[in-house]
Amino acid sequence: MTISCIGTGAMGGAIMRAVCKKFDVTQIKVTDKNAEAGKKFAAENGCTFVATNKEALASKYIFLAVKPQFLGDVFDEIKDAIPADSVVISMAAGVKLEKLQNFAPKARFVRMMPNVCAQIGEAMTAVTKSASVTTEEFAEVKEILSAAGKVEEVPEKLMDCVTAVSGSGPAFVFMFIEALADAAVRCGMPRAQAYTYAAQTVYGSAGMVLQSGTHPAVLKDMVCSPAGTTIEGVAALEKNNFRNAVIEAVTAACERSIALGK
Repeated sequence: MTISCIGTGAMGGAIMRAVCKKFDVTQIKVTDKNAEAGKKFAAENGCTFVATNKEALASKYIFLAVKPQFLGDVFDEIKDAIPADSVVISMAAGVKLEKLQNFAPKARFVRMMPNVCAQIGEAMTAVTKSASVTTEEFAEVKEILSAAGKVEEVPEKLMDCVTAVSGSGPAFVFMFIEALADAAVRCGMPRAQAYTYAAQTVYGSAGMVLQSGTHPAVLKDMVCSPAGTTIEGVAALEKNNFRNAVIEAVTAACERSIALGK
């Protein structure tokens, strides 16, 4: 498989870093408007840097790691040069397949939404495709993305929700870890140790949900002993509208994703 990526910033870089670890780096090309950053990325990961976006089009699978507001400019440059047998994979938040098709009517698209956890190979990535992308090609796209973590196909109508939950969600989780650690420091634990305890607790709790398949509420109940410490903490969270705050955060992120796509 030949693979290229236009953009090596935070998200594009995280995905391609994982891809370079799993696939033949001699078949991987990257480019970036910041040439020095692109060259540095290529040198660190063993792939090839190309100077222009058009040079990056000489691949079967072309990743577009471009922010929504810059897509128009990039497509003005490349739309007539995209090979007919290539598949373009966009990770621009909120930008629907129909709009991508309007940018480049002859191109064939997959839309994806990863998250920053790709940096450690633990991403949650959603993908959806246009009708012109074959089943075999779509399977190869998912194989490529699996280098960065878990990949699932979703109907496009869910992509804004995916953006809010798994795309933006890590920021909310990082805030929760920070708050847990602050609380630990308040209760007397050294700061460095507090971050370790908080982060490992979140990591292990997430693993229990995924590996056991048990409803989170059931797992919560397992920890809440009668008249114990945990139920007191749960009551305090409920008093301060913890769950509603999370729901409002995800809803706000989803609404912003919808707005970005217009």
